[in-house]
Amino acid sequence: MGDFFKRIFRKEDPTRYEDKDSNLERVLTVKDFLSLGVGTIVSTSIFTLPGVVAAKHAGPAVIFSFLIAAVVAGLVAFAYAEMASSMPFAGSAYSWINVIFGEVFGWIAGWALLAEYFIALAFVASGLSANLRGLLAPMGIGLPNYLSNAIGVNGGFVDIVAILVIALVAFLLSYGVSEAARVENILVVMKVVAILVFIVVGATAIKVKNYIPLVPAYHVNSDGTTFGGWQGIYAGVSMIFLSYIGFDSIAANSAEAKNPEKTMPRGIIGSLVIAATLFVAVALVLVGMFHYTSYANNAEPVGWALRHAGHPIVASVVQAVAVLGMFTALIGMMMAGSRLLYSFGRDGMLPKSLGKLNKRNLPNNALWTIAIVAIVIGAFCPFAFLAQLISAGTLIAFMFVSLGIYPLRRREGVDLAEPGFKMPFYPVMPFLAFLGSLLVFWGLDNEAKLYALCWFIIGLVVYFSFGIKHKDAEKQ
Repeated sequence: MGDFFKRIFRKEDPTRYEDKDSNLERVLTVKDFLSLGVGTIVSTSIFTLPGVVAAKHAGPAVIFSFLIAAVVAGLVAFAYAEMASSMPFAGSAYSWINVIFGEVFGWIAGWALLAEYFIALAFVASGLSANLRGLLAPMGIGLPNYLSNAIGVNGGFVDIVAILVIALVAFLLSYGVSEAARVENILVVMKVVAILVFIVVGATAIKVKNYIPLVPAYHVNSDGTTFGGWQGIYAGVSMIFLSYIGFDSIAANSAEAKNPEKTMPRGIIGSLVIAATLFVAVALVLVGMFHYTSYANNAEPVGWALRHAGHPIVASVVQAVAVLGMFTALIGMMMAGSRLLYSFGRDGMLPKSLGKLNKRNLPNNALWTIAIVAIVIGAFCPFAFLAQLISAGTLIAFMFVSLGIYPLRRREGVDLAEPGFKMPFYPVMPFLAFLGSLLVFWGLDNEAKLYALCWFIIGLVVYFSFGIKHKDAEKQ
């Protein structure tokens, strides 16, 4: 029994990750990571969640939900920045926690993140599909319901657009990181310009009465969800938090960063600051243009608001660029998810074929695996069902990373590199990051927490039936 516990709690030798990841090309710069981060964070969510959360939970106080979520994400981002600077390995939290806490904890954190990437890819693809259909509908172009929606939604069977966009991004990434980064940089600039146009034009249609009351009175909706008061703001934070988790996608690509001790902190923190500013501005304008109840069950509120404010041409342009811009999130999430799967295969925790690189040193086996799973989820699972499930897995990993700063500090400059960035206000800030993540997790719907528990149990079954045995064999 003693050997068993010693085995599952053993800590990975960081030099082993350095050696194994050395074949990945270090080609990504601060500009690439800022683009990757903003492109991933500012994705479907900015065009959908401000209206959805305002209508369902918070009313005009949705701006406070976004601010609180940004603060919690910012605390965790500081921890991520230090970890990525000291340990620039593929797989982000999975690899870090393996080194800091041990194998079983690393697996739990990585398995939780894997759920994020599977579901986030499907979520973004579903949002892109909804916005594209909203854009084409005024022109009389559309698909039948059974090809437009997931099973159980408005007569749907499969979201064919979600399938096509995920496959398209996988093809792009299969040709190389540098090529994908160039496309990402162009699309991110276009998307940010589109968001700024919405903010400027939408601001001309703001009516102060739509902000009153700023915090609606608390009550329970007919479906049992919370609305209004601090309870509604809190419920909104838990739903909105998925908007900010994209900085993990930067960390997952640490092994492909130039000068990672400086590049990673700047990319992680810089992209989060830019994204948070844009989110709050969009939410403020959106709930000011129309009463928040107008956005109930609306999957493309930004385009809808512009059209109903008398700006149909601007709405079409913004929505067209927004649809193109959503590809940036798919690129970022698929890159990060494939690197996580690659790291599982690299360590023998999942089939070793996932850890193989092709002739161009790309983990395309892992890439196509995550693409296929995301296609199945995105094609058949409803958009609303996916939202909170993303946050659940990610928050578990965030708690591990936040607490991991404590043992990391004792090893920096010893057997781990001295980082180019350190989390400020140590030892208080790591605990605040952990506490904030725990509170957001606690505010998720019970259904989301139940599915997170089921995923956790499946992960343990995979670990004890496959991972622990094959990792042992690999290391002998």
